[in-house]
Formats: sequence, structure tokens, C-alpha cells
Amino acid sequence: MSRTLIKGACVLSLDSKTGNHREADVLIDGAVIAEIGKDLRARDAEVIEGQDTIVMPGFVDTHRHAWESIFRGVGDVPGSPVPAERYGPHFSSEDVYAATLIGLLGAAEAGITTVVDWSDIQHDDDCTEAALQAQSDAGLRTVFVLAAASWTEGNEEWRARVRRLVEREVPALSAFAAGPREPVRGELDQTVGDWALARELGLRIHTHAGTDPSSGGVVSELGGRGLLGSDVTLVHCSHFSDADLDAVASSGAAISLTPSSEMADGLGPPPIQQLIDLGVRPGLGVDNERLGPGDMFAQMRSVISVQHATLFDLKLAGKAGIPTLLNTREVLRYATVEAAKVAGVGSSVGSLAPGRQADLILLRTDRPNIFPINDPIGAVVWGMDTSNVDSVFVAGRAVKRAGVLQGDVARATELANKAQQRVSYAAGLLIGAATGAAR
Repeated sequence: MSRTLIKGACVLSLDSKTGNHREADVLIDGAVIAEIGKDLRARDAEVIEGQDTIVMPGFVDTHRHAWESIFRGVGDVPGSPVPAERYGPHFSSEDVYAATLIGLLGAAEAGITTVVDWSDIQHDDDCTEAALQAQSDAGLRTVFVLAAASWTEGNEEWRARVRRLVEREVPALSAFAAGPREPVRGELDQTVGDWALARELGLRIHTHAGTDPSSGGVVSELGGRGLLGSDVTLVHCSHFSDADLDAVASSGAAISLTPSSEMADGLGPPPIQQLIDLGVRPGLGVDNERLGPGDMFAQMRSVISVQHATLFDLKLAGKAGIPTLLNTREVLRYATVEAAKVAGVGSSVGSLAPGRQADLILLRTDRPNIFPINDPIGAVVWGMDTSNVDSVFVAGRAVKRAGVLQGDVARATELANKAQQRVSYAAGLLIGAATGAAR
């Protein structure tokens, strides 16, 4: 069993017992953290000099459509945004593999160690196997959410595939979850059945909610039926009514916000202040990269900026009793500790402490974009970007070292390029014209 000793780093454990340290060592023994402290010694351990770095938990992305990664930035193509329903039906299982793999490698490069992969490209079981193989090859920790492809699959087909999913072996670094369709007024009996099946099979429930102005009150009704609980993650929630938010707070259901995508795609700003007022701590996610960035630095800055702007607007309007500004320490937890809880993996990742999984990242503090460091947490939230991500460890194994991904990136990019060209051609899209790619 291999051991790694990181020496002399600034350690942000985000764990109340372990604490944060201006300078400390971190000992990794196999897949777990063995010790955090000063002047640690470990026989036969590989030593990494941690000076000029921050060691902290890897980011947890609570909601990402990894299969859409081959259409990153498509929102800039004339005639966009292009809906997934246009190109989704043209994906083969090979395309699903290529897109999921390049998406997860992009997440790893950005310091994300856990991804909740909302896989709503499931035409058939071959696509499921392709997505799971890509997750394994990427080396990240994942929550595989089996969601229905709305353009191809009826509800009974989705239920049948969920039943088959739980019959297969769960990959080492993965967990399975159910992704039923978004609850819609007038169709809640279907939601009741979908959620009952997920619970019967022991699966956590991840579902879009509150994505349309007409959806206000639906989640409150689910709460009234006793359906909400700590095993439910509600995603987006942009158009929740006060009653919906109260139902979430009283039930212990989790909230995933993807602020960059939500605002760029027309869902509106996240209800962050309402959640803060109710004591609900959300997790952050990317959603998709068609219209937004794929890293958690951008998500943290989006959500904290929205909250600050909201309060400054109240101040300018002469309102009294203005709430407190969201601080960097809290928003960093939204991307780590709280995100892990929202993803359903909070018992093992999201913070650093002896006995927990060694999912951690090293961030460079000596780069001109961030130096000098006045406050380490403030530097991570307000100033850093993906260029500061030096190394990434998942279950004690390096997936990125000294700024270089350890996987076969050349193969992944070749597969992604072929998939993008094939699918865009089949869908009749002009994607690639600006870059000279074949159509």
C-alpha cells in the first residue's frame, strides 16, 4: 500500500476538529488520510514538498451533464443556444463514452474530485455501460444518476433500466442514484411512483425542480404528501415559492445550485439569500458547459456575487434590516463540505481528517495571479482559477501531478473530437465552422 507525505503546506481541512493550518503536513496511507500535523515522519512515503501550496479537499460538483461536454461553448454558435434535444438523439454509446470522459477529465484538471453525473443520455443499457466505463477511466469519484432521455424514453422504460442498474456491480469509486423527471403539477402521481421505486431500490433521488415560473408550489405539495426527505437532492430551484423553500427547510432535503449555467441559460439567479435566511446550505455544481464554465471557482464567485449584489440593491433602495454578506468561508463549504452532503457522499469526502478518503488538491500560491496571499480562503474563492490547480488526488491516487493530468489525454481528445464531428453533422449543426473542424 503506497504512502504519500505532503510537507509544509497551508492546509485548509475544513474540518472542525482537525482545523486549518498555516503550515502542516498531510500523510496519505493508501486511499485514506492517516495524519495531519507538524513535522510528520513516514517511512517509505513519497514526499511532496508543499511549500507555496494550499492543500484542501477536492471540489465536489453536485450536478453535471458530462455527456454534453463535446458541446462546450456552443452557446456562442449563431442560432444558439442549441437545446440538448437537438443533438442528444444522435449519440451512440461510443459518443457517450467520449463525451463523458473528456468532461470528467476537464473536471479533474479543475480540481474537482467528485462529480454527480446526471446522465440523461440513456437511450439503452449500452449507453449506461459507456458512461460508467468513462467514469472509471477518468479516475474520479462519481455519483452516477440514471436519468431519462426525454426525447426517446417513456417512464416505464426508465423504471425498467433503473431496476437493471442496481443488479450490476457498483464500480469502486462510484455510487448509483435515480434521476426521475422533474415534478410537474398535474403529474405528481407519476412522481410518487418514481420516487417510491428509487427508495425501494435504496437509491438517492436527484431531480430538477423549480426550473419554470409555473412550477411554484409543486415542491410544497410534495412536502405535504410526505415525499421530501434527506435522501432527496433538488437541482436549480430558481422559481421556488416561499412555500417550496419552507418545505425544503423543514424536510431536510438538499439543494444543488448551478449559478453560472442557471443565469446564462435563462433560469434566473439562484435563490441564495432565501436559502441563507432558512438555514439551508446548498451545494454547487456546473450543470453543463454549453453556456458556462466547467470549474468550481466560477460557481463560487457567481453565487457569492449574486448574494452581494442582491444586498447592495436593497441598501441602495434604502431598505432596513439588510442581511449579512455571504463570506468566503461559507461559500467554500458550498463547494466542498456541503456539496459532499448534497451529493450523498458527505460521510467520506468534503473535508480532510484522519480516516477520511484522501480526495484532495494542491493549489499553487506563488503564481502572479494570486501572489501575495493575504488570506488563503479569500484567495481560493476570489482570486484563483484552474491555472492554480497543481495536483489532484482521488482516494490517494494522483490523477493530476505538477499541473499534468495522468490519464491518456491524447486518446480522450481524439475520441471527443471524432464524437463532436459525427454528432454535430448528424444533427445538422454548424459547430466547428469557427475552429476549422470538419463537418
